[in-house]
Amino acid sequence: MDSWNEWVEQTLDKLEYRKLLRSLRPIHLSDDNSHSDEFECFDGLRQWDRASVEVEISETTFQKWLQDIPSPGDDLGGSGIAYTAARTSAGRFRKLILFSGNDYLGLSSHPSVIKAATQAVQKHGMGPRGSALICGYTNYHRLLESSLAELKSKEDCLLCPTGFSANMAFMTAVGNVSLLLAKDSQPSIDERVAVFSDALNHASIIDGIRLAEKQKSVAAFVYQHCDMHHLNELLTNCPMKKKVVITDSLFSMDGDFAPLVELVKLRKKHGFLLAIDDAHATFVCGKTGGGAAELFNCISGVDICIGTLSKAGGCHGGYIACSKKWKQLIQSRGRSFIFSTSTPVPIAAAAHAAVIVAKKEMWRRRAIWNRVQDFRDLTGIPITSPIISLIVGSEATALQASRHLLEFGFHITAIRPPTVAPNSCRLRIALSAAHTLDDVKNLTAALSQCINFSEIGFYCTSWNAARL
Repeated sequence: MDSWNEWVEQTLDKLEYRKLLRSLRPIHLSDDNSHSDEFECFDGLRQWDRASVEVEISETTFQKWLQDIPSPGDDLGGSGIAYTAARTSAGRFRKLILFSGNDYLGLSSHPSVIKAATQAVQKHGMGPRGSALICGYTNYHRLLESSLAELKSKEDCLLCPTGFSANMAFMTAVGNVSLLLAKDSQPSIDERVAVFSDALNHASIIDGIRLAEKQKSVAAFVYQHCDMHHLNELLTNCPMKKKVVITDSLFSMDGDFAPLVELVKLRKKHGFLLAIDDAHATFVCGKTGGGAAELFNCISGVDICIGTLSKAGGCHGGYIACSKKWKQLIQSRGRSFIFSTSTPVPIAAAAHAAVIVAKKEMWRRRAIWNRVQDFRDLTGIPITSPIISLIVGSEATALQASRHLLEFGFHITAIRPPTVAPNSCRLRIALSAAHTLDDVKNLTAALSQCINFSEIGFYCTSWNAARL
């Protein structure tokens, strides 16, 4: 990877010469309760964990859902779902078990996460409001970045407002390498960065590539989903020197893992920069929750790790774990980072608590993987992650199955085009450490009445395959 290090250094030199390097200067706010040893941890499920998987919907919303009647979401005066802790006194409500969220560890309702947010908002309100490069970056944000860098075994980390903006910022920064190092005002084809993207990558990766393409700074190549033979062929036949491979580590709609070990082998062969979107694997996979690279023991082979705190972190925000030089480049040229208001201080404080708790409460990872095994045993479906994609075919079939599960008390929405390809509609089920064995038993019993487990399509090609 010496070539990429050299290119990034040259790009930074160009930015420095043009006085375009941007710096993060944290505003200091008192943070007496931010030390990891002050976060209370527990050794098993508690009553508050259920708040992350138990929800209520109004009777009006329930009936509209059953009848597939469009709704503007104003059944509760602006909210279609009311969490039990915030139930209003008006109207009737039905309790549902949530199997469609991404709070994989149940941390959104953890007392330490709540306490961290509460203390921060009481001390600082929402904090200084502005972009990170203006006044929105504080010691709370820096502390969170440091904890994520340590979790990901990377030199540094850059916070972004969302995981979507993190992928956008990274891709535009990649494009700037070719723009700034081009001999002329516009990079030639050979000077552009060749970006190789898995066919089922997340929309944020796709949109980032599209933006860089419009700037004529990258050339995009889509390889068949997890097909290392196809990727190797594309890499071998590509004459461009600057190459980047980017992939989801755990695919959000199909629930399968990218072949990271094989990707790292190809990285050694072709010398490309390897970036992964670890959104759905962070905190869930690996001994310490470091993600898919930790799970497959290939951390050093991954150059850039992008993710979000809105899934297993139970909070909000995105991040890019990388080297210090890559961080400086992205914070100077990543448009979605530069021009977005920074994460509110209470959210940064809560997310930092979530990082510490997720690492310490290892039983949560054991619990969610136990639920994966329970579902596998009960259905015979060979799932490999907490994301279960049950492909049922038509929209009508998916909607009917979703309504059937609703009647049995389960909140699972039908996934339809344009999120997935026509005739590959599905039920996307997400397991959580806050689910119990009884939850999974009751769910599979209800599922068995509306679908045939032996006939379920497990993987498919989504709409992303033809996007570039």
